[in-house]
Amino acid sequence: MQNEKIITVLLADDHPLARAGIRKLLIEANDLEIIGEAEDGFQVQELVAQLRPQVLLLDLKMPGPRPAELEKWVRENHPETVTLVLTSHDRDAYLSAMMEAGASGYMDKNIKSEQLISAIRRAVSGEILFDKAQQKRANQWQEDVGKKIELLTHQEHAILILLAQGMDNQTMAARLSIAEKTIAFHLKNIFTKLQVESRLQAALWAKDHLSDDLDKILG
Repeated sequence: MQNEKIITVLLADDHPLARAGIRKLLIEANDLEIIGEAEDGFQVQELVAQLRPQVLLLDLKMPGPRPAELEKWVRENHPETVTLVLTSHDRDAYLSAMMEAGASGYMDKNIKSEQLISAIRRAVSGEILFDKAQQKRANQWQEDVGKKIELLTHQEHAILILLAQGMDNQTMAARLSIAEKTIAFHLKNIFTKLQVESRLQAALWAKDHLSDDLDKILG
């Protein structure tokens, strides 16, 4: 094993117990070394720049920059670092966003140690690890959902997020510092663009198709 090249890994997760669990999985491999740990997206940027890891194991739900924006930053500034998403949030919105941003793979946190170790080795060798089912899901989400999201203005997007959170027009108006009649106007446009007929249908559409924190992932 002495001649084996060591693969350096940066572990990014805001939960200490989760990081401990991942460390336990990776300790089985003599050719992997966790050289740093980050608790939020800002630390990810700092440590990627400082440590230049070969692999970034990235959790999706952390404080700081949106995961997709973070991955785009890594690709633009440190393309030698490959990113593998390790998450418990298997939503098509997350999957599509991270695939488009340039991640090399998207895995569930319940992955077995040998599968995770193999994935890291394969990613470092240049392999893209999205399987056919994931690619199909991402493409279908983009076709069914992504194109509709692209039709929304920034303010309509914000209103849809608040609507999905159960807010009424008065509360949304106060949150966005605009008039209630402006909210009503935007809602009509949202219904048209999403091809729904009511605020309930729009809220259900958002809950069915979008990530639970859409404003961080896509907003």
